[in-house]
Amino acid sequence: MKKTMNTRRSFIHGAAGAIAAGAPALGQQSGRVRGFDHVAVPMQNTAAMVAFYKSLGWDVVDNGTAFSVYCGDNMINFHKPERWPDPKFTNRAPAARPPCGDFCFVWEGSQASLKAMLDKANAKIIEGPGPRRGGRRKMGSSTYVRDPDGNLLEFMLYS
Repeated sequence: MKKTMNTRRSFIHGAAGAIAAGAPALGQQSGRVRGFDHVAVPMQNTAAMVAFYKSLGWDVVDNGTAFSVYCGDNMINFHKPERWPDPKFTNRAPAARPPCGDFCFVWEGSQASLKAMLDKANAKIIEGPGPRRGGRRKMGSSTYVRDPDGNLLEFMLYS
């Protein structure tokens, strides 16, 4: 009987310590989706798209079948025009055709610095700045432009 008590007591003590340390409660999953790593869309106008994203100040890497565009810790893979229509390339949305992207980025500067960056990239503002509820579950201000393929880019400023 004493051994059962110690085992039960040890189990409860261990479980309480694990929960206090941030471990999931018994019966709960230990993982969850944290966020996006990257998205992938087809591209049509390769030279114009590469020049545009470089003019935004983002790193652009040619990885053979796509151009990877890095924005902070996130990435957009733009599949090259010779890649996405290939019927053997099935690791994509079957109906994806340019333009099919609608991306929202968080801008950490002022409206004036955003406008200056967009002007430098020759990106025409099509809407904004204006109030919008964002993914951070609060209100911000959004400005919209299109890239050379016609994908919609939204830049969200939070106060």
